[in-house]
This record gives sequence, C-alpha cells and structure tokens, in this order.
Amino acid sequence: MAVAPARSRSLPPAPDRVLLRGGRVHSSASPDATAMFTVAGQVGWVGPTDSAAAYADQADLVVDLDGRLVTPGFVDAHVHLAQTGFALGSLDLAAASSPTQALDLLADFARSMAGRQSTVLFAYGWDESTWPGQRAFTAAELDRAVAGRIAYVARVDSHSAIVSTALLDADPGIVACDGWRGEGLVARDAHHAARAVTHRLWTAGDREHALRSALAHAASRGITSVHELNAPHIAPFSDFAVLRAIAADTPVPEVVPYWGALLGGDVEDPAAEGLQGFAGDLCVDGAVGSRTACMHAPYADASTRGNLYLERTQITEHIVHCTERGIQAGFHVIGDRALAECVAGLEAAADKVGVEDIVGARHRLEHVEMPTPEGLAALARLGVVASVQPAFDATWGATGDLYERRLGVDRAGPMNPFGSMHRAGVTLAFGSDSPITPIDPWAGVRAAATHHDVGERLSVFTAFEAHTRGGHRARGDDRGGVLVPGAPASYAVWDLVTPPGAGDGRPVLPDLHNDLPLPACVQTVVAGVPVYSAEDPS
Repeated sequence: MAVAPARSRSLPPAPDRVLLRGGRVHSSASPDATAMFTVAGQVGWVGPTDSAAAYADQADLVVDLDGRLVTPGFVDAHVHLAQTGFALGSLDLAAASSPTQALDLLADFARSMAGRQSTVLFAYGWDESTWPGQRAFTAAELDRAVAGRIAYVARVDSHSAIVSTALLDADPGIVACDGWRGEGLVARDAHHAARAVTHRLWTAGDREHALRSALAHAASRGITSVHELNAPHIAPFSDFAVLRAIAADTPVPEVVPYWGALLGGDVEDPAAEGLQGFAGDLCVDGAVGSRTACMHAPYADASTRGNLYLERTQITEHIVHCTERGIQAGFHVIGDRALAECVAGLEAAADKVGVEDIVGARHRLEHVEMPTPEGLAALARLGVVASVQPAFDATWGATGDLYERRLGVDRAGPMNPFGSMHRAGVTLAFGSDSPITPIDPWAGVRAAATHHDVGERLSVFTAFEAHTRGGHRARGDDRGGVLVPGAPASYAVWDLVTPPGAGDGRPVLPDLHNDLPLPACVQTVVAGVPVYSAEDPS
C-alpha cells in the first residue's frame, strides 16, 4: 500500500484530498464500503470502489489498500503518558517468576545503564502474588542488585512500589509517611512521596522524551485520541503544557487532558488550562493487588479491608463543584465499598443540582470493577460513563488468578461485568491504564469478547464501539469515532491475517479468535494528518 510517511517538522503538509480504495471501510453509512474519500481533515464520501472513479481526479493522493481494513481510530480512555513513556525505556518485570529472577533482571538492567545519563532506574510490573511464598524483594536486596543506584520499582498495579535506599536518602521523610511498610515497600502517601522524588530527578528533557515516546507508541497501535489521566500524585501539572507544545510541532494523537485533584486543587480556571475536567485518577480507593482497594469485607488473604481516600460528602462536593462549572468530575474507584460511596455521592449531588444537570455534565468513573445491579442502575440514570479496562479481566480475572487469590471466588467471579454494564445502559469507554496494561486496543476488544464469565462477554461489535465511539462519548463528543460524511478523518489502516467475512448489515470487523494474531497497524491518521506509518523509514 502506498501511503505518505508520518509528518514531522521536516516533511511537507499532509495532502488535502485523499482517496483510499480497494479495501474494506468500517462505516455505518455504507456497511459494505470498500473506499473512502477525505477532504480537509473530514470524511467526504464512503462507498464501493467501483464508484470511486469520480473522486480519483480530485485526489492529491490515491491509496490502494490492497484488501486492508480501514476503521475509525481507537480511543484509549485511560492512559498515563509520562509513565508510559518512561516504561517504554525501562524494565518490565512481568515475566519474573520469583524475587530472585526479578533481582537478576534488575542487576542486568543496572549494568546496561552504565554510562547513561538517567538518574533514576525505573522498573515496573512485578507481582509477588505469583511468586513462591508471595514474598517481594526488599530494599537491601534491591540495593545490591542495582549497585546503590536510585531505583523506583513499581508493582504491577502502580499503587505500591519498592524503592532503593538511595531514593529514601533523597527524602528521608518517606519513612514517616502513611503507607510506609518497611524494607523499602511504599504505598499510599509514602508511595506518592517516592514518586515525587523521581519527578524532581527526571529533567524536563527526560519528561518531554517520555511524553513523545508514549504518543508515538499510541499512534503505532491505531490510537487517534488518548485521555491523559494525570493527578498530583502521578505526574507534574506542567506535563500538560509540554503536551500542548508537542502537538503544536509534531503530528500526534489528540490528547484529552484531565486533572485528578479534589475541587481542582490549585487550578482555578480549568478552561484556561484546556482541561476537560477534574477527573480521572482522583482516587476514592487503591488497587486490589496492593490490597488498597476499599472493600466492605476483609480481603481473603489479609485482615485489611483496604483504604478509603474520599468519602461520600467529599465526593458530593466535588461533583457539585464540577457540575456548576460545566466540566466533568470523575474518580478512580475499584472496591465495592468505594463504589458505594461514589454512587451515594452522585445521588446526593443530583439532589443538590438536579438530575438533568448531572446527566448533562457526563461525569465518569474509572475502573468500576465491583458494581452492584443497583449501582449500575444509578450510573445509567445519572448518565455516568464507566471508563473500564478489559485487559484487567484478561490478566487477573480467570480462575486462580490475582482477583480470586485476593478476594475469594464469590467476590472475584462477578468483577468487571461489562455485559451487565452494557445491558443496564451505562456508556462504556475502553482504555488500558497504561503502563499498568499495554496500549493494545484490539487486545482490549478481544478481552471484552472473551471475558472469563460468558454472561459478561460483549460482542466484538459492541466492544469495538466502546473502544472507539465510547471514548469520544466519555469526553462529551457524540460525533467522533465513526467514518461517515462530515465526521473527522481520524482512522487507522490494518493488515489482517484473516480477512473479514460478509457483514450482517453492520460494518465488518476482523476475526479476533484467540488463536489468531491481532491486526497490525499500517497507518494512523488524525483529522487528515498522518501520525504513524509502518512504511516510514524513520
């Protein structure tokens, strides 16, 4: 397929009129479409290749698809861009099967960093719940492996970490923070303080490089829009300005920015900062793996019920604050008690400002892993979007996996009930929570369609809609995520192992059987501008 390379500062402007023909185009306007014509960043026409001749003479570029599939670009509705970028250049410990193996990998990685400028050794992805004795390594063991370097090694859920003595020396107050668990293990406030050390040590150049890397990686996966879920405990507010500067000089996926600070924190004018809302990782609780998600009953493998960071009166106040300012509110919520607090806060806010205003604001909740039927009915009635991660079920939801080990069969089995959410009328938006799980949208669609609970599976079509249109709806845009005349020309082109068969009156989608490789992205285009091309020699 002949395509223009992704544009950078040294390349000419993108062609204004582009005709794609000879493939399959996923369009509700023409379910059997094999061609598409775009003009000035918008879809101008979709239809059969036999009818495309009239547009060929007008086109600045004609792309022969050679049977490839064109779909609306994916939206990743929950990412952490800087962390993702740093992770891309760091060490993933997901494959480690023991503390010893993890430490060996860390030692090798530390040796490979000799002479590099980075002041922080960053690694992530360890999961002691799968290791013998469920024992993590200690700071002393980490110190030996990394030869005394400053090291921050995040657990797979990024709600706790093990840090080296050198990092603790950079802020001795960490050991006095809530969440200091000894031997280098940090959670809650101690974890936030440890992250703050890395924020100070990474340079502005380090952060810009990480953000650029994350956006380029997302583009290579067919992502045309990402929701950046930042918060004071995750990354500096200044990242938003860096992202705007990157978008001004480099074609990248659209970034929808959220700031997860209660009542906005120090931000008085969210519109002036370009924020979509005070939402995202404003945490009501933590994570199941770190046993910080807040539960009604104790964990099955520990006496704790987790941690509640916000209670319903604070949640109510935040929702009212955002609703009155015409922006979205939202929270990170995982445990069943935490979700009950959120639902109560939403109901109380609706009593204060009216259901109509709550629905119009389109507030959102992240993760929503343990809802009750009554909770789902309330979310649907109040127009709340559930921003969920299908990869969580694929990674931790099966029999014997993390959720079951932490919570037991009865509580783990009903988790992440995507089918029930859809049937209740809750708007679903899919994301990765990268770097917690990888940016891989087709894998997300497949995970939702192959949920461990057959009754909670979505059709491939419904799951695809949640990863495209659902992401746009989650930020208040009901036009995006489709390829119809007048819509933005934001799309991806895919190589397929198995071509899609005949449709059933709906646009075709690839076969996502577990035994087949997932589609490979050939090109990603945002509003008519190429942001990724597999054929770009650079």
